[in-house]
Amino acid sequence: MRLFGQPQVSDALGLQAPPGGLALQLDRLGTVLAVGGDRSTRLPGSEGARPLREYLSRESAAYLDDELASHLGASLDLDFVCLDGTPLNTRGWLRREQDGWLLVLQDISDVLAQARSGESRLQGLLESWRLGARLRDSVYAHMRENCAEVLQQLAQRLRMPNLALALNGERGWQVYAHYHRLGDESLWRDCQALGEALDNGLARPALIDPLAIDVSPALAALLGDRSGWLVPFHEAGRCQACLIAVGYDPRGAAPDVPVEDWLQFCAVIVGPLLRRLAEHEQSHRLGRMQALQRLLGSGWWEYQAETQRFDVAPELAQVWGLEQQPSLEQWLEAIHPADRDEFRVRLRGVESGSAGFVQSLRLRRDGEAWQRVQALALSEGRQRRIVGCTLDVSDIKHEEARATSAHARLRNLVASAPAVIYVQAYAEGALELEFCSDSLTPLLGWRTEDLRASQLADKVHPEDIELFFSRTRELLREGGVSRRYRLRDNQGSYHWLLDEAKLLRDELGQPREAVGLWLDVTEATQAAERIRESEERYRILVEDSPAMICRYSPDLRLIFANRPLADYLERTPQQMVGANLGDWLSDEQRQAFNERLLALTPEQPLGTAEIYLQLPGRQQAWWIWADRGIFDEQGRLLEIQAVGRDNTEVRHAQQQLFQGAKMATLGEMATGMAHEMNQPLNVMRMAVANVLKRLASDTQMPPQYLQDKLVRIEAQIQRAARIVDHMRVFGRRSEIERQVFDPLQALEGALSLLDEGLRGKGVELRVEVPEATAPVQGHADQLEQVLINLMVNARDAMLGKQEQQPRLQPWIRLSASHDEQQVKLWVEDNGGGIEPRILGRIFEPFFTTKPVGKGTGLGLSVSYGIVQQMGGTLSVENVGQGARFCIALPIVESTSAVEDGAAPGEA
Repeated sequence: MRLFGQPQVSDALGLQAPPGGLALQLDRLGTVLAVGGDRSTRLPGSEGARPLREYLSRESAAYLDDELASHLGASLDLDFVCLDGTPLNTRGWLRREQDGWLLVLQDISDVLAQARSGESRLQGLLESWRLGARLRDSVYAHMRENCAEVLQQLAQRLRMPNLALALNGERGWQVYAHYHRLGDESLWRDCQALGEALDNGLARPALIDPLAIDVSPALAALLGDRSGWLVPFHEAGRCQACLIAVGYDPRGAAPDVPVEDWLQFCAVIVGPLLRRLAEHEQSHRLGRMQALQRLLGSGWWEYQAETQRFDVAPELAQVWGLEQQPSLEQWLEAIHPADRDEFRVRLRGVESGSAGFVQSLRLRRDGEAWQRVQALALSEGRQRRIVGCTLDVSDIKHEEARATSAHARLRNLVASAPAVIYVQAYAEGALELEFCSDSLTPLLGWRTEDLRASQLADKVHPEDIELFFSRTRELLREGGVSRRYRLRDNQGSYHWLLDEAKLLRDELGQPREAVGLWLDVTEATQAAERIRESEERYRILVEDSPAMICRYSPDLRLIFANRPLADYLERTPQQMVGANLGDWLSDEQRQAFNERLLALTPEQPLGTAEIYLQLPGRQQAWWIWADRGIFDEQGRLLEIQAVGRDNTEVRHAQQQLFQGAKMATLGEMATGMAHEMNQPLNVMRMAVANVLKRLASDTQMPPQYLQDKLVRIEAQIQRAARIVDHMRVFGRRSEIERQVFDPLQALEGALSLLDEGLRGKGVELRVEVPEATAPVQGHADQLEQVLINLMVNARDAMLGKQEQQPRLQPWIRLSASHDEQQVKLWVEDNGGGIEPRILGRIFEPFFTTKPVGKGTGLGLSVSYGIVQQMGGTLSVENVGQGARFCIALPIVESTSAVEDGAAPGEA
């Protein structure tokens, strides 16, 4: 035994210490005389005796301040200070010796270290349990951030710079939460996918060196090329989570924490988190399932054979209108009677031992609601349980019913239609007929078997055989084809068929089969041929027609013109294409032409008018022109088709007739005109005679007297000149083009010619007209002619009646009015009216009620034509004491001619 301080005394005394222990020889005052034992080498040596308290720690020295005798028989726990400064924990007893004391101690440092480690582990587990309880009690919305705070506390306790929790869910490994020390770079983000880094789950905690050869590149990238401490969590035979600490080595930072404690830490923290997430996921799935049950009208049910009662899901009970635990009778009562017995028999079969059944049935309270019921037996005997589910299949059943009806209608339609659906199978570069619809027999009289192999080609018309084979080659090359050829039926007649086919391919792009249809287009083909022939005939008819036929666009550009129209305009048909019809029209005619085109609509596409053309080097021409507008689906005018005929000779004859009627009217008024001219002549003759007589008797005639006579003569001359001038204007031919004028101007002109003559005949004129009316379009002199004819006829009728009734006071009333659309002029008399039996013939040509030799019968007929050409109407009726004629003329929109003061008949 080696002694410190006084080894010779120790040797002489023979100190003995327990193995791994310590023995100290003390004098009566507690001074160490000798030291022995295995642990003596760890204590400091001394050249002389030293008090025991210098070997002890401060706490142990204070403990031994009392008398040593007081510690006899008691267990002593003393801590010595070793040479390296570390404590030496001992436990022993004090024994009395002859000259002092003997202190025998056992080294208990390992025992105390284990106790401290156990206490530290217990505290760590308690802290982990507290953190896990916090996660277990967290609200799901704050679960992730609470987990990040737990990781922060754990990392700070264990001095980890970076810590993350990764979960292995349905989408693979993802970072759920993470923590990084302030100032360090964050290696992760929430919900970050970790790929294949953790696919090979760890069985136990492991320290990963990214530079090691066996470490995968994905895991090295995850750790950022730094060492990492990975602690897995296993549950249900699967690695569910993993704590990842980067830049952390537990061997130096927590050497007293064994691997089992790391697993326990991870389980205490991660376990509650996973259970909480699983609870939320289960609740979420339950909510989804309940929502789906409500949407689908489905739910679970269970039947106890022993009690004959059902247990039904709340959603299903609501759909069926049942309690949640209905009896078998209540359940059957909810089923439609048509399906009730089948369900009872099937349920009884499951009770007897069958595995289960599936049945679609209807609910009684809504016969259109279909439910698919599925049942499965789970146990045997009297405890046999039958569980099942229902699904709302109303839509499916309704669709099946509609599909069945549609399929039946389609089969009937295809069978009776002129179209044949066929399928040709592809084999070794050839197409073989495999299927034909039922409509083949009604169409051609053949069956599918009659057209297989080469028999189909044998029934093709000889002239179309090459076309038929080229159809097959094009179908295989292009994938689709459309051909028209003739096929012979079983009666020997040929049918024109439109063959539309499409090639179907498999996944590798190889031909599999061809699907197509034959449509009988015999009638259509023959009709097309007849149409072609008809078009040729009509083309000849159009070209050789004496009528002028053309097509032109809304801007009057010619698209087509036949030869008569081109010849009339002294051009070729080719030169007419692109020419503008407006080039042969005046500005007024062109405006009227465009207005007529604007009036065409899809509902009223026809229009007719007489147009006036100005042909260079030739006299004027009139055409009767008929238009027909062609419109698109939106109602836009695309083009106009027109037919015209030359009406020039008719128009000239009509003008001559009008002029002849004027001359006849002037002839009838000749006597009145002579009287009108004689009056101013007689006044002038008498004035001249009086002047001559005065000059003969009085040489000194007053100048004033002579002036008065001359003024009177001048007034009568002007009166005669006006009558002559108006007769000259009235008698000349009308202007070629119609003008815009006020109809009261024509009324004033008629009065200027007839006023004096009528008054001379004793006819009273009652003129009741406004100062002005709305403008009309036409020829003012022709309207004046109409008014003169009506007034002269009224005069003759009243004078004839006056011969029978001498006391009759004849009168003629002239009146006028207008509204937004028409101007109306009335000529009324008291001449007794027109006999009702001839009232409808009054406007016929050569019809007259006057005696022979006193009328031509053309006055009213010409007047009717004049008013009609102006777009108006001339009518008559018997009112009061005579007849009343009404002239109704349409108002024109443009009033520029009237506003500018243009006279009737002037441009």
